[in-house]
Amino acid sequence: MGKLENRIAIVTGASRGIGKAMALAFGREGAKVVATARTTESIEAVADEIRRMGMEALAVTADLSLESDIERIAHEALSRFGRIDILINNAAIIHPRIDLVNFDSGMWRQVMDVNLTGAALLTKAVLPCMIQNRFGKIINIASIGGRKGAKSRSAYRVTKAGLISLTESVAAEVKDHGIDVNCICPGGVDTEGYREAFGSKGREENPKLMKPEEIAALGVFLVSEASSAITGTAVDAFGGTNPIFG
Repeated sequence: MGKLENRIAIVTGASRGIGKAMALAFGREGAKVVATARTTESIEAVADEIRRMGMEALAVTADLSLESDIERIAHEALSRFGRIDILINNAAIIHPRIDLVNFDSGMWRQVMDVNLTGAALLTKAVLPCMIQNRFGKIINIASIGGRKGAKSRSAYRVTKAGLISLTESVAAEVKDHGIDVNCICPGGVDTEGYREAFGSKGREENPKLMKPEEIAALGVFLVSEASSAITGTAVDAFGGTNPIFG
């Protein structure tokens, strides 16, 4: 039996990068996965890959900047599987380096809506089910960038700092209901989003970057029974990009 046998997991931003790695890892561990992203073809491909493992998967095309889409994710998951055990708030916009003075206000709002507000509203949407069942595991994917500000990264880092605070706040609210809420703060990870935002060739250019699967392995631990002592915590997973290494 896998570590997540028969658990029902929602993973946002699951068409690529950390989200895809997380969805596939959960499937391998026995979970039934609701994979969401904005691109239908890409998210269906991930769901198909999980099905080829012999596990159930549901692909939901959704835009986390739209509250109606957020509500639909929860509704479709409940309609298909009857409950929600796990939520991974991973979807995020990684904007290029832009100083605040030049930041387009529309883009600022979009980053806030997807990275932070979307995570909060989807958490709100799944909590009634988790509270009723007295069980739940929620992980917010923040960033090393949530720990400190940086030049030209204001919008992204504000949202990631907000996710850390959201994690602590919600964890305090729901612990009595048997729900654990944690946060992962990855360092540099070789994802498509990272390559696009920074014009990078990934690990080929910077061997210190982690693989998405390394973060997924941590995610499996945090949503498994082995992590029962951990809640309200932001776990730094900086890998080779840890600032202590210089």
